[in-house]
Amino acid sequence: MTIPETLEKYLYGEIVPRYAAFDAAHREDHALTVMEQSMKLLADRSGWLAGNPEPQWAVEVDPAMLLTAAACHDLGLSGGRDRHHLDSGVIIRADGRLREWFDEEQIEVIAQAAEDHRASGKTPPRSIYGMLVAEADRVIDGPTIIIRTLQYGMKHYPDLDRQGHIDRAVAHLREKYGYGGYLRLWIPWSDNALRLNELREVIADDDAVRAAVTGALDKLLSDK
Repeated sequence: MTIPETLEKYLYGEIVPRYAAFDAAHREDHALTVMEQSMKLLADRSGWLAGNPEPQWAVEVDPAMLLTAAACHDLGLSGGRDRHHLDSGVIIRADGRLREWFDEEQIEVIAQAAEDHRASGKTPPRSIYGMLVAEADRVIDGPTIIIRTLQYGMKHYPDLDRQGHIDRAVAHLREKYGYGGYLRLWIPWSDNALRLNELREVIADDDAVRAAVTGALDKLLSDK
Protein backbone atom coordinates (compact mmCIF):
# COMPACT_ATOMS: atom_id res chain seq x y z
CA MET A 1 0.00 0.00 0.00
CA THR A 2 1.22 3.46 -0.86
CA ILE A 3 0.27 6.92 0.36
CA PRO A 4 -1.52 8.99 -2.30
CA GLU A 5 0.44 12.07 -3.29
CA THR A 6 -2.71 14.18 -2.98
CA LEU A 7 -3.13 13.06 0.63
CA GLU A 8 0.48 13.88 1.47
CA LYS A 9 0.00 17.32 -0.06
CA TYR A 10 -3.08 17.89 2.10
CA LEU A 11 -1.45 16.69 5.33
CA TYR A 12 1.82 18.57 4.93
CA GLY A 13 0.35 21.62 3.23
CA GLU A 14 -2.89 22.16 5.16
CA ILE A 15 -2.94 20.07 8.35
CA VAL A 16 0.59 20.54 9.71
CA PRO A 17 0.51 24.37 9.36
CA ARG A 18 -2.39 24.48 11.85
CA TYR A 19 0.11 23.58 14.59
CA ALA A 20 1.69 27.04 14.23
CA ALA A 21 -1.12 28.39 16.46
CA PHE A 22 -0.35 26.03 19.35
CA ASP A 23 2.11 26.34 22.24
CA ALA A 24 5.84 26.02 21.57
CA ALA A 25 5.90 22.36 22.58
CA HIS A 26 3.25 21.47 19.98
CA ARG A 27 4.21 23.43 16.88
CA GLU A 28 4.78 22.12 13.34
CA ASP A 29 8.04 20.44 14.31
CA HIS A 30 6.17 18.28 16.82
CA ALA A 31 3.60 17.17 14.24
CA LEU A 32 6.35 16.35 11.75
CA THR A 33 8.29 14.39 14.37
CA VAL A 34 5.27 12.26 15.29
CA MET A 35 4.55 11.63 11.60
CA GLU A 36 8.15 10.62 10.92
CA GLN A 37 8.41 8.43 14.00
CA SER A 38 5.09 6.70 13.28
CA MET A 39 6.27 5.72 9.82
CA LYS A 40 9.65 4.61 11.18
CA LEU A 41 7.99 2.37 13.75
CA LEU A 42 5.90 0.81 10.99
CA ALA A 43 8.98 0.28 8.80
CA ASP A 44 10.93 -1.28 11.68
CA ARG A 45 8.15 -3.73 12.53
CA SER A 46 9.05 -6.34 9.91
CA GLY A 47 12.57 -6.80 11.24
CA TRP A 48 11.29 -7.26 14.78
CA LEU A 49 8.57 -9.68 13.67
CA ALA A 50 11.18 -11.88 11.98
CA GLY A 51 12.51 -12.81 15.41
CA ASN A 52 9.26 -12.35 17.33
CA PRO A 53 6.39 -13.85 15.30
CA GLU A 54 3.59 -12.57 17.52
CA PRO A 55 0.23 -12.48 15.69
CA GLN A 56 -1.14 -9.41 17.47
CA TRP A 57 1.64 -7.30 15.96
CA ALA A 58 1.39 -8.78 12.46
CA VAL A 59 -1.94 -7.15 11.57
CA GLU A 60 -2.19 -5.15 8.37
CA VAL A 61 -1.47 -1.42 8.70
CA ASP A 62 -2.42 1.10 6.02
CA PRO A 63 0.41 3.67 5.93
CA ALA A 64 -1.95 6.36 4.64
CA MET A 65 -4.21 5.92 7.65
CA LEU A 66 -1.25 5.92 10.02
CA LEU A 67 0.27 9.09 8.57
CA THR A 68 -3.10 10.83 8.74
CA ALA A 69 -3.65 9.86 12.37
CA ALA A 70 -0.16 11.09 13.25
CA ALA A 71 -0.66 14.38 11.41
CA CYS A 72 -4.03 15.05 13.06
CA HIS A 73 -3.38 13.72 16.57
CA ASP A 74 -3.07 17.12 18.29
CA LEU A 75 -5.45 19.24 16.21
CA GLY A 76 -7.79 19.42 19.19
CA LEU A 77 -5.34 21.78 20.92
CA SER A 78 -7.25 24.50 19.08
CA GLY A 79 -9.84 24.14 21.85
CA GLY A 80 -7.45 23.81 24.80
CA ARG A 81 -5.38 21.01 26.27
CA ASP A 82 -7.71 19.25 28.71
CA ARG A 83 -9.84 17.49 26.07
CA HIS A 84 -7.59 17.97 23.08
CA HIS A 85 -7.29 14.25 22.31
CA LEU A 86 -11.09 13.90 22.17
CA ASP A 87 -11.47 17.13 20.23
CA SER A 88 -8.92 15.83 17.71
CA GLY A 89 -11.26 12.90 17.08
CA VAL A 90 -14.17 15.29 16.53
CA ILE A 91 -12.14 17.33 14.03
CA ILE A 92 -11.08 14.22 12.11
CA ARG A 93 -14.63 12.89 11.86
CA ALA A 94 -15.85 16.28 10.62
CA ASP A 95 -13.14 16.69 7.98
CA GLY A 96 -14.89 16.20 4.66
CA ARG A 97 -11.61 16.27 2.73
CA LEU A 98 -10.50 13.02 4.35
CA ARG A 99 -13.39 11.26 2.62
CA GLU A 100 -11.51 11.71 -0.64
CA TRP A 101 -9.16 8.96 0.55
CA PHE A 102 -10.93 7.03 3.33
CA ASP A 103 -14.31 5.43 4.00
CA GLU A 104 -16.24 5.98 7.23
CA GLU A 105 -14.81 2.90 8.95
CA GLN A 106 -11.24 4.02 8.21
CA ILE A 107 -11.96 7.55 9.41
CA GLU A 108 -13.32 6.15 12.66
CA VAL A 109 -10.10 4.16 13.22
CA ILE A 110 -8.03 7.29 12.49
CA ALA A 111 -10.15 9.35 14.91
CA GLN A 112 -9.83 6.73 17.64
CA ALA A 113 -6.06 6.65 17.18
CA ALA A 114 -5.92 10.38 17.83
CA GLU A 115 -8.23 10.05 20.83
CA ASP A 116 -6.08 7.29 22.30
CA HIS A 117 -2.65 8.94 21.98
CA ARG A 118 -2.61 10.84 25.27
CA ALA A 119 0.05 9.70 27.75
CA SER A 120 -2.29 10.08 30.72
CA GLY A 121 -4.87 7.73 29.20
CA LYS A 122 -5.98 4.99 31.58
CA THR A 123 -6.63 2.32 28.94
CA PRO A 124 -4.56 0.97 26.03
CA PRO A 125 -5.19 2.35 22.54
CA ARG A 126 -7.95 0.51 20.71
CA SER A 127 -5.93 -0.35 17.59
CA ILE A 128 -2.38 -0.72 16.37
CA TYR A 129 -2.77 2.72 14.78
CA GLY A 130 -3.37 4.24 18.19
CA MET A 131 -0.43 2.34 19.66
CA LEU A 132 1.93 3.49 16.90
CA VAL A 133 0.87 7.14 17.14
CA ALA A 134 0.99 7.09 20.94
CA GLU A 135 4.48 5.58 20.89
CA ALA A 136 5.65 8.09 18.28
CA ASP A 137 4.28 10.91 20.42
CA ARG A 138 6.48 9.69 23.27
CA VAL A 139 9.86 10.14 21.60
CA ILE A 140 12.09 9.77 24.64
CA ASP A 141 14.88 12.30 24.40
CA GLY A 142 15.79 13.78 27.78
CA PRO A 143 16.88 17.27 26.70
CA THR A 144 13.92 17.65 24.35
CA ILE A 145 11.45 16.51 27.01
CA ILE A 146 12.86 18.98 29.53
CA ILE A 147 12.70 21.85 27.02
CA ARG A 148 9.11 21.02 26.06
CA THR A 149 8.11 20.76 29.73
CA LEU A 150 9.53 24.21 30.40
CA GLN A 151 7.99 25.68 27.24
CA TYR A 152 4.57 24.44 28.29
CA GLY A 153 5.00 25.91 31.76
CA MET A 154 6.16 29.27 30.44
CA LYS A 155 3.14 29.41 28.15
CA HIS A 156 0.49 28.32 30.65
CA TYR A 157 1.95 29.55 33.95
CA PRO A 158 3.43 32.96 33.06
CA ASP A 159 3.18 34.24 36.64
CA LEU A 160 5.68 31.72 37.99
CA ASP A 161 9.13 33.04 38.82
CA ARG A 162 12.34 31.26 37.80
CA GLN A 163 12.35 28.90 40.76
CA GLY A 164 8.67 28.23 40.30
CA HIS A 165 9.24 27.09 36.72
CA ILE A 166 12.08 24.82 37.83
CA ASP A 167 9.98 23.26 40.61
CA ARG A 168 6.98 22.77 38.32
CA ALA A 169 9.10 21.14 35.62
CA VAL A 170 10.79 18.78 38.08
CA ALA A 171 7.43 17.78 39.56
CA HIS A 172 5.97 17.11 36.11
CA LEU A 173 8.98 15.06 35.01
CA ARG A 174 8.66 12.87 38.10
CA GLU A 175 4.91 12.47 37.75
CA LYS A 176 5.04 11.50 34.07
CA TYR A 177 8.49 9.99 33.37
CA GLY A 178 9.83 8.97 36.79
CA TYR A 179 9.73 5.51 38.34
CA GLY A 180 6.04 4.77 38.85
CA GLY A 181 5.05 7.64 36.52
CA TYR A 182 1.92 7.50 34.39
CA LEU A 183 3.66 7.28 31.00
CA ARG A 184 3.01 3.97 29.23
CA LEU A 185 4.83 2.56 26.21
CA TRP A 186 3.09 0.27 23.73
CA ILE A 187 5.44 -0.83 20.94
CA PRO A 188 7.93 -3.58 21.88
CA TRP A 189 10.36 -2.85 19.03
CA SER A 190 10.69 0.83 19.89
CA ASP A 191 13.89 2.01 21.59
CA ASN A 192 11.85 4.27 23.86
CA ALA A 193 12.08 1.81 26.78
CA LEU A 194 15.87 2.03 26.97
CA ARG A 195 15.81 5.82 26.71
CA LEU A 196 13.09 6.05 29.35
CA ASN A 197 15.19 4.07 31.82
CA GLU A 198 18.11 6.44 31.22
CA LEU A 199 15.87 9.45 31.79
CA ARG A 200 14.43 7.91 34.95
CA GLU A 201 17.91 7.60 36.43
CA VAL A 202 18.42 11.34 35.96
CA ILE A 203 14.99 12.17 37.38
CA ALA A 204 15.65 10.00 40.44
CA ASP A 205 18.76 12.08 41.25
CA ASP A 206 17.42 15.38 42.60
CA ASP A 207 20.66 17.28 42.00
CA ALA A 208 21.00 15.94 38.46
CA VAL A 209 17.42 16.66 37.38
CA ARG A 210 17.45 20.16 38.86
CA ALA A 211 20.76 20.93 37.15
CA ALA A 212 19.38 19.72 33.82
CA VAL A 213 16.16 21.74 34.18
CA THR A 214 18.01 24.87 35.32
CA GLY A 215 20.42 24.68 32.40
CA ALA A 216 17.57 24.21 29.93
CA LEU A 217 15.62 27.13 31.42
CA ASP A 218 18.65 29.43 31.26
CA LYS A 219 19.10 28.52 27.59
CA LEU A 220 15.45 29.20 26.81
CA LEU A 221 15.60 32.58 28.52
CA SER A 222 18.84 33.55 26.80
CA ASP A 223 17.41 32.62 23.39
CA LYS A 224 14.40 34.90 23.83
